[in-house]
Amino acid sequence: MTPLTLGGLHHVSALSADIARNHDFYTRVLGLRLVKKTVNQDSPGMYHLFYADGQGAPGSEMTFFDFPRAAREHRGNDSVTLTTFRVTGPDALAFWVERLTSLGMVHSGLHTLDSRTHLTFEDVDGTRLALFDDGGHGPRGTPNPQADIPAAFQIQGLGYSAASVADLGPTRAFLEGGLNLREVRQYDTDAFTTHVFQIGEGGPHAELHVTERGDMPRHRPGAGSVHHVALRVPDETALQAWLDHLAGAGYANSGHVNRYYFHSVYIRDDNGLVIELATDGPGFASDEPQGALGERLALPPFLEPRRATIEAHLRPLTLT
Repeated sequence: MTPLTLGGLHHVSALSADIARNHDFYTRVLGLRLVKKTVNQDSPGMYHLFYADGQGAPGSEMTFFDFPRAAREHRGNDSVTLTTFRVTGPDALAFWVERLTSLGMVHSGLHTLDSRTHLTFEDVDGTRLALFDDGGHGPRGTPNPQADIPAAFQIQGLGYSAASVADLGPTRAFLEGGLNLREVRQYDTDAFTTHVFQIGEGGPHAELHVTERGDMPRHRPGAGSVHHVALRVPDETALQAWLDHLAGAGYANSGHVNRYYFHSVYIRDDNGLVIELATDGPGFASDEPQGALGERLALPPFLEPRRATIEAHLRPLTLT
């Protein structure tokens, strides 16, 4: 039997303490499109915002849960330490160096990591981000016509996610035995070795980079921290096959969860890293026109009767 495979990153979800500044950063500075303005389905008093390419395609999505006035993350082990986005070509990276500099943002300048040219920086909550040159490989994003960034220089989609763990063993066992990933290379940075695990057929959009470090305490989540990384599953049939596989391999999980815009399974490895498997559909246009994505508060059907109460508790997304 052919092993089940995954299709690369689907989305990355993080925490924000100031959702208005977050919205300004991801739409104005990074030029992503707000493709869904909704709420945390498990706690609907707070926003859940989805930023993506112009189409809202899986694999281009960065999402944020709104935790007003939350304390900053205490950085450390057993956490996601870097979220990357892909751009294409040296000219694109040069554009982004100039853009971030002109906006007064602190950044690393261009540097090479794992044979790729990177530009690292942080968002308004301290979420660690990087842009890197994907060499034209990986899915091409749909340009966002609302952005003031030339289409050729816009973000193409998510790249890899990086994590740090105190003990690689449990995470390696889960990635290889639970998710059928394969270690394909290693590289050294800051005197530590990073292990690159290929997702499915691989590519710059389909990797997890895991570094084992014995010099840091365990992290404590807060504003700026990544809650989970989601990997792509084509449809519900494949998702059920993954549920059967995880049960057979002895990995506890959430079971099937209907998020309305996609269907999911959540798994937590023994180091505490949360991985979601998410279907590509139904997609963000299932409840509003493609051309009007993100313009109004969208609620899944089970929350629609509570719309008035929910809207009354949400803060404006505009900066004051």
